[in-house]
Amino acid sequence: MMQAESEASPRVFAIMAIAFFAPVAVTFAVAPGVWWADYPGILFHLAVFLLVPRLPAPEWAKAAGCGWLVLDVTTSVLTLNNVPHNVADPFRLGGHIFAGIWIATASISGSVPIKLFGLITGLWLFAFSFVSPFVPMTLLAPASLSMLVWLGVIAWQNGSLRRR
Repeated sequence: MMQAESEASPRVFAIMAIAFFAPVAVTFAVAPGVWWADYPGILFHLAVFLLVPRLPAPEWAKAAGCGWLVLDVTTSVLTLNNVPHNVADPFRLGGHIFAGIWIATASISGSVPIKLFGLITGLWLFAFSFVSPFVPMTLLAPASLSMLVWLGVIAWQNGSLRRR
């Protein structure tokens, strides 16, 4: 059993994450706040949880990634249980600081597209958490798109390091 886990590639978990997050990202544009979006959102975060150890990053950055995932899954479960978004969302945004740290750090040693989209995604998530009281939540949407592209490049290149 442990051997099968060690053989699973970043591609598998990046594709799983895309499959679970794509419908959630679409709901941001066409039906914001639909009740069912938290379910694939939780599955997305669990798939990323399995991706975290498979991408090159220092242990402290991987811990930040896991911290993000714990906070985001927790806030999704809170909203599923009718906790108002104005209570849960600040916790989610706090987790996005850790998401930004992990995504940017895990992308630095990647290929140019991994680095480009990872830095855009990570910096956007990180920075948005600080400006969120002053800007509309819709400005978080570009991070969803860049996250999907970043995961797509990871899947395409199987999480490989810099390509020349």
